[in-house]
Amino acid sequence: MKSRIIDVHRGSRTTRLVLFLSALIAVAIAATILVAPDAFYAGYGIEVGANATLANELKAPAGALLVAGLLMFAGAFRAKFAIVSLTTAAIVYLSYGAARVLSIVIDGMPHSGMVSAAAIEIVIGATCLIMLLQAQRRAAS
Repeated sequence: MKSRIIDVHRGSRTTRLVLFLSALIAVAIAATILVAPDAFYAGYGIEVGANATLANELKAPAGALLVAGLLMFAGAFRAKFAIVSLTTAAIVYLSYGAARVLSIVIDGMPHSGMVSAAAIEIVIGATCLIMLLQAQRRAAS
């Protein structure tokens, strides 16, 4: 089992870089939403204002995103977390991207920033998933 983890992490600077960038994006977004939701969402035409209920609803998933981002960072720096980190990144980014695409289908076209976010999330998630599957294939052979 240990050779599988080392193979994923130490064998690929690309894997470490992808995990680092995935983590950086997740942590930056989560921290901004937690500290300054008005500023973050204003760029998408969403006004949080003094609506404590809306702020609470937006900050709850930001807390989960922050923890996921920290777990992604762990895999960028520690080999024993690489598989879990890639799995987390793939799940988080693909679920966000897929949910946005589903919303576009059901609810219509949102602000262009949300469409861009969906595309970026799908690319990051798919990249992490491909890296995870490649690592598992290498470990099995």
